[in-house]
Amino acid sequence: MVADRTTLARFLIEQRSHHPSASGELNGLILDVALACKAISKRVAYGALGGVLGAETTTNVQGERQRKLDVIANELFLRVNEWGGLVAGMVSEELDDPHPIPPQYPRGKYLLVFDPLDGSSNIDVNVSVGSIFSVLRAPHPGVDATAPDFLQPGSEQVCAGYAIYGPSTVLVLTVGTGVHGFTLDPELGEFLLTHRDLRIPESASEFAINASNRRFWEPPVRRYVDECLAGRSGPRGKDYNMRWVASAVAELHRILTRGGVFLYPRDTKEPARAGRLRLLYEASPVALLVEQAGGRASTGHRRVLDVVPEHLHQRIPLVFGARDEVERIEDHYAGGLDPLPQQPLFGSRGLFRVRGQ
Repeated sequence: MVADRTTLARFLIEQRSHHPSASGELNGLILDVALACKAISKRVAYGALGGVLGAETTTNVQGERQRKLDVIANELFLRVNEWGGLVAGMVSEELDDPHPIPPQYPRGKYLLVFDPLDGSSNIDVNVSVGSIFSVLRAPHPGVDATAPDFLQPGSEQVCAGYAIYGPSTVLVLTVGTGVHGFTLDPELGEFLLTHRDLRIPESASEFAINASNRRFWEPPVRRYVDECLAGRSGPRGKDYNMRWVASAVAELHRILTRGGVFLYPRDTKEPARAGRLRLLYEASPVALLVEQAGGRASTGHRRVLDVVPEHLHQRIPLVFGARDEVERIEDHYAGGLDPLPQQPLFGSRGLFRVRGQ
């Protein structure tokens, strides 16, 4: 059975054969990232046995309390990728500034940006977490990258991908030729191609949003969710299920494999923030993967891949998934549909009905 499987390395060599002028450096970088993901997968699997659960006393640049595995995963990404002469710089969610490549190592022609452990708040309760990454071309190959070098729109990415650490470890990536998934064989220590040409189903019956924030949502988001909750008797004419994992990687993986739409919109809970997810190393790679799989990723107002970052840790609202669903949400933002009457999230017959009703 192994002989019938394509390893990640073989897949990348086959892809490179379509581009005779390619040097193979991008392949090498992807394989290094995959090695970091293997190491993180092992740490995640050990859990409490490896002493990796719980929080640190430190916070990251966003002011978020770091988990032990955040720090470990970040170090693994840096150490695996800094020495090979493939990158001119790296940016991480866990670092204030670009990581300086140690002086004894050569600088390459790519930039690597990543969130080493997305959804890390889930790790203590044994729910899926993941790593997400993006590769850009360095404007000045061979020299240390500076912060402005990373401020490129998502359309400039040469590769994007993620690893999800769940019942199995799966690496999903695009190099601009569709989206492909590789499952880690723990006995061989190899990623094997198991999901070729992933496509987001056109018809959606699931949506993912943090419903506890409803009171802070913008009207177009409330309108869309109310339509879905109205089910068969509403304007959509069908029933929807609601999901929420609190991990963008896990949400993305479900949508790539089963369909649906994800919303993490701007809201009034923290008005100073333009959104919740980070553009450079979360929204942009998500958007490239989604578009390569036939879906759409939007801020609600514009295509995510067209947004030019203003700073390394810029936040942005994000809606992605089935193209028709995302376009409908964009229509709501554009005011293209008449408003629905306000409806409570839970109706009068629900578990949370108001006293006296």
